[in-house]
Amino acid sequence: MLIPSKLSRPVRLDHTVVRERLLAKLSGANNFRLALITSPAGYGKTTLISQWAAGKNDIGWYSLDEGDNQQERFASYLIAAVQQATNGHCAICETMAQKRQYASLTSLFAQLFIELAEWHSPLYLVIDDYHLITNPVIHESMRFFIRHQPENLTLVVLSRNLPQLGIANLRVRDQLLEIGSQQLAFTHQEAKQFFDCRLSSPIEAAESSRICDDVSGWATALQLIALSARQNTHSAHKSARRLAGINASHLSDYLVDEVLDNVDLATRHFLLKSAILRSMNDALITRVTGEENGQMRLEEIERQGLFLQRMDDTGEWFCYHPLFGNFLRQRCQWELAAELPEIHCAAAESWMAQGFPSEAIHHALAAGDALMLRDILLNHAWSLFNHSELSLLEESLKALPWDSLLENPQLVLLQAWLMQSQHRYGEVNTLLARAEHEIKDIREDTMHAEFNALRAQVAINDGNPDEAERLAKLALEELPPGWFYSRIVATSVLGEVLHCKGELTRSLALMQQTEQMARQHDVWHYALWSLIQQSEILFAQGFLQTAWETQEKAFQLINEQHLEQLPMHEFLVRIRAQLLWAWARLDEAEASARSGIEVLSSYQPQQQLQCLAMLIQCSLARGDLDNARSQLNRLENLLGNGKYHSDWISNANKVRVIYWQMTGDKAAAANWLRHTAKPEFANNHFLQGQWRNIARAQILLGEFEPAEIVLEELNENARSLRLMSDLNRNLLLLNQLYWQAGRKSDAQRVLLDALKLANRTGFI
Repeated sequence: MLIPSKLSRPVRLDHTVVRERLLAKLSGANNFRLALITSPAGYGKTTLISQWAAGKNDIGWYSLDEGDNQQERFASYLIAAVQQATNGHCAICETMAQKRQYASLTSLFAQLFIELAEWHSPLYLVIDDYHLITNPVIHESMRFFIRHQPENLTLVVLSRNLPQLGIANLRVRDQLLEIGSQQLAFTHQEAKQFFDCRLSSPIEAAESSRICDDVSGWATALQLIALSARQNTHSAHKSARRLAGINASHLSDYLVDEVLDNVDLATRHFLLKSAILRSMNDALITRVTGEENGQMRLEEIERQGLFLQRMDDTGEWFCYHPLFGNFLRQRCQWELAAELPEIHCAAAESWMAQGFPSEAIHHALAAGDALMLRDILLNHAWSLFNHSELSLLEESLKALPWDSLLENPQLVLLQAWLMQSQHRYGEVNTLLARAEHEIKDIREDTMHAEFNALRAQVAINDGNPDEAERLAKLALEELPPGWFYSRIVATSVLGEVLHCKGELTRSLALMQQTEQMARQHDVWHYALWSLIQQSEILFAQGFLQTAWETQEKAFQLINEQHLEQLPMHEFLVRIRAQLLWAWARLDEAEASARSGIEVLSSYQPQQQLQCLAMLIQCSLARGDLDNARSQLNRLENLLGNGKYHSDWISNANKVRVIYWQMTGDKAAAANWLRHTAKPEFANNHFLQGQWRNIARAQILLGEFEPAEIVLEELNENARSLRLMSDLNRNLLLLNQLYWQAGRKSDAQRVLLDALKLANRTGFI
């Protein structure tokens, strides 16, 4: 749930000086890719841009805080700001951001620009307080954003320092509009207008000019002078002399003397307590400060000129000026140290009551209240996990003592799933084993079952199907019917195990069951996974048309649920390429493989191995050996720099052996044959594929007898397990063997068998 105030442009306040000279410069902002407003705190950056934004409709506003260094949070708010500007035009991107169904920020932005290609009006996106971003991934993603944003979009960035956004390049290309502290500083005329609005007794123009010069036109200093002059009898010029030469980092003493010491004790405590809130409304203020009418108190503070500003048009949300807010938070730690944990707990409770668990966790962590943090996590952690708030969850779990996790095994399970999502498989089993050993009393078998479901997923991911099967069966025996997520996981794992063992009919039934459960409970990544597995099984059984139709269902699911950037999308387009290859639709197979590589553009290059192998296969089929050789060099480099499933290795070896066959490179084939893995079984399509690679190399080397033995055994296994597609492939390779061995009648016989089978399966 997004906090509305972070997406609201600040309200234009009364009694502010309209910066006509700067607004005139900003009037041409639509001619630039980036408008950059930089200055230290208190120079009026936000006020200026809120004046400029007044009356504009096609504008989104995103106010940052420290928590926005989490990539998922940054993405959600930025896309929401674009949606605000375009009246909901980018629906696909919004869904992807909400469900975290994107590979990276850059890939999400790429999708955003595709949708914005149909938006033809000028568009503005304001990002305030960008100096708070320290995450290099976000900086890099925003550089990508600026390089590729549509011509009709202008990004407006407000920052206290020069952001890492490729500014020099934009400046050279005249695509940067800059306003710095020298331009933001008040002129004599603007200072006179300011004091005329703020002081009941006007001051002379010469006096106003001297004050402006004393503080170098610094807007915050002028505001402090006006506030001090209203609260005290001494002159504005006396305040100006004291502020002369002081910058934002040395204001603490002045603010204590001239602001805090000049308000009553109740107001002082209100300011200090409320400052712990990054944004605030009536309910939050009432709970944190104990004031009866929070809204009225906020409006009173605003009228006193105590650096409080409205964040939305409704006047519901407020925040302090960053400079003053930081000062107040530091003073709160000094003056109310003993009360501070209690104040943060009150803030956490109020955020929870309003449905913002992420903000509540921020305050629970600040309070150091492990019990409150535990309770928030028990009620909301899985929702946060499903929304990919992984960094926040990891920080929260680290803050809890181990004993607290043991008393709440669901949190141990959550920590283990976090590790699984980061591919830290060894750590998952270590954590679960330690927890089960130390947990004194697990009240039911359900928790053991959930642990086992996760362990089963880890085991199958780690290439251990026997252990995965054992654990999945244990989990399914003990899980109650209502524990749907772990049942989906265990059922999917068991189906995958049976697929590996060649029990295709049973595997297909379990994958169909997984799909049904996953759709029922909106667990879309498992629904997609089950459809892909079903397609592979049907393909292996020789039901190519049904496999195609199942793939169509998977593509439809991807489109409906905006799963385009999940790695599983590549899996789907890859098996689509393999199916197109089986139908001799070479150009379409190649296009599909290239599409798979594009899906994986934001992931590690090792993940492109399978699609690269298909591209090589297409080049070989066309006889383009030069292109195949170039791609093979890359493939062999990937093979040497990654750990792969046997299916991946089998497909990579296939194109290597075919290339050696076409170029007559017997030395390479012989060397490979000496060192390659020779599987113990051949009871699934990828083990069959590796044995075919071996037979192909043996044929190249003239070792016809051992190759024939291999292929006959493969055929026997394929027939018994109904691996009809593999049987088709085996017969064609056996035909090649017999032909090269001079056994023409045997070659004719197996070719006829292959053609008869292809008539049923649809192989070409």
